[in-house]
Amino acid sequence: MSTRAPDRPLVLAHRGASDEYAEHTLAAYLAALEAGADGLECDVRLTADGHLVCVHDRNLRRTASTRGLVSTMDLADLDQLDFSSWKHPWAELDDERPDQVEEHGRVLTLRKLFEVVADLDRRVEIAVETKHPTRYGGLVERRVAELLRDFGWDRPGGPVRVMSFSYTALQRMERLAPDVQLVQLIEHIPYWPVLRRVVGRDWLLGPGVKLLHESRRLGESITRAGHDMHVWTVNTPDDLRVCQELGVRAVITDRPAYLLDLLEQQAGADG
Repeated sequence: MSTRAPDRPLVLAHRGASDEYAEHTLAAYLAALEAGADGLECDVRLTADGHLVCVHDRNLRRTASTRGLVSTMDLADLDQLDFSSWKHPWAELDDERPDQVEEHGRVLTLRKLFEVVADLDRRVEIAVETKHPTRYGGLVERRVAELLRDFGWDRPGGPVRVMSFSYTALQRMERLAPDVQLVQLIEHIPYWPVLRRVVGRDWLLGPGVKLLHESRRLGESITRAGHDMHVWTVNTPDDLRVCQELGVRAVITDRPAYLLDLLEQQAGADG
């Protein structure tokens, strides 16, 4: 694997290599790591018995074909569900499909994802998004902070940054783990003039790439305010170009192998 040029953005796998594999499954994250992703991104929710799991939606209709809510189910119950078949519903009819490891398609806990990264022989960043609103409120951030302490990743220079669209949630996280990097996500352009007055000086900003396409001034304003950017979800050459022109620090993508290949081609052409 080639060494990352200092001026190229970090490539973080959005819910794993989720263009090819079912999002938030171990299979998706292992594929992203195999591709050489610089980091992994995940969404977290709390189960009824207090476990942090990597699931985006509050309900399980889309990814596990059940009407249940993550917040009302115990981890043991979630572990009985199939979180991968929705992505490739006809896979069992493919005789050339490689055998699947059952654990790789089950619900993934944040602890397990941390364990996988901790066992690697290279540094891999992890961007953890806490989802709000939730019935458990601030307990989500408290559980994340506890887990970070378990791994010793609550100290300066740790590989984990915590993201949220909720400014209140990030304030809470700052109190619980003051040395952990925070990322204020932005979904709408008009939110920035308000946020720029209140976000922490050292916080990163996370606009969606569509906002940067709509308004280059947004990206320039964030940079002038002294904030690095983590941009989502960057999947095309045009998305990548916009981010590079604005000096974005990290891009979050469903297609980590593809983006890394684009960046390698650029490096070869420049060399």
